Amino acid sequence: MNKYVFILLLMIINLPVSAVKAEETLTWGACLAEAGKSHPDLISAQEGIRQSEEAKKVSASGRYPHIDSSVNISTAQTSGKSSSGTVSRATTQSHSAGISGTQVLFDGAKISNEVKSAAENIIAARQSFRFVSSDIRYRLRSAFVDLLKGQELLRLTGEIRQIRRSNLELITLRYESGIEHKGALLTAEANVAEADFEAARAQRALEVAQRRLLREMGRRQFSDVRVQGDFAVSVPDMDKSDFETMAETHPSLGKLIAQRNAAHFGIKSAEAGFLPSFSATAGAGKTNNRWPPEYDQWNAGLILSWPIFEGGLRKAEVSLAQSKFRQLQSDEMSVKGGLIVALEESWAGLLDAVETVEVRKKFLSASEERAKIAEEQYSLGLIKFDDWTIIEDNLVSAKKNFLEARAEALQSEAGWIQAKGETLEYAQ
Repeated sequence: MNKYVFILLLMIINLPVSAVKAEETLTWGACLAEAGKSHPDLISAQEGIRQSEEAKKVSASGRYPHIDSSVNISTAQTSGKSSSGTVSRATTQSHSAGISGTQVLFDGAKISNEVKSAAENIIAARQSFRFVSSDIRYRLRSAFVDLLKGQELLRLTGEIRQIRRSNLELITLRYESGIEHKGALLTAEANVAEADFEAARAQRALEVAQRRLLREMGRRQFSDVRVQGDFAVSVPDMDKSDFETMAETHPSLGKLIAQRNAAHFGIKSAEAGFLPSFSATAGAGKTNNRWPPEYDQWNAGLILSWPIFEGGLRKAEVSLAQSKFRQLQSDEMSVKGGLIVALEESWAGLLDAVETVEVRKKFLSASEERAKIAEEQYSLGLIKFDDWTIIEDNLVSAKKNFLEARAEALQSEAGWIQAKGETLEYAQ
């Protein structure tokens, strides 16, 4: 008994890793969760939000006092000649330490408008994050559907290959019996070769779909995975008036609205450059010709700055800000109109795809029934090979077309969800 156990263990140890390693099965929910944590595009968009938040802090820092400290130690030497020609040198040292500060009292609301503009840029960055998330969701769903389709296609091509091999066996017997001609035999052999090729192609397509799905989940390493799901598509009740409402909440439009608002505050900030700025300064420290310095010193004052001539700089800045604002207004109108059209196109495409599935299903049912009848008739010699093979080919095409239609319906559903601007949090 121990001998057999030892042999069994030895066989298991020497099995290839691919044979021992279990295949990972992924649900749609698991793919969504992993992509939400690991996708590099999403991480990049998150960093964009952080950068916008830090940029606002940079703008807001101008509201507060700017305080600097300094320590200065210097040595200077002078030399000269006396009337008698003697060279004399004198060395002096200077030591000082102090602290100084500046506070802006008035700048025409320039800093305030810069902060408001930065706040709108944060909103734009968040909308950009939503747009990236929506795009990732679409690509992830598309990859998921491709793998689901690939799994079903691999099964279907195996089924077709079995049908073709059974047909070849039947025709071979009839050919050897002198009932069928050689052309029928060669056609059956070609059908088997085509079925073998399509099965191999389906396997290769499956591996590509696996890699694509793993990439959209944010994984770096390839692994053997399969997905668990069905081809059911839900079609909610819709009214065309809803398209405009959906467009208003789309992240691409929300981003442009925030950018337009930021540009509006940018105009006000540029216009503030024509007004004077008023700041208060103060400082205190110690100075002496030795260290540590002993003599106190302090200063306080007000600074009024008003640009008189800068070669048209301020005017150009205002004109640039106004042009950017008008550009974003036009972009906003264009994008909104495009979103409404895209929503209607996606909705129509979804309805077409769902109805196509029902049509293909009816064709498949009819082809299966015709093939069943034709196979019996052919085996009894009631129909010719040419008629029978046409019916068999129609059955194969009907099976493929039905699978293609179901996959296309899922892809259309994913496109509709993307057109609405739904993100990875949208679990359907």
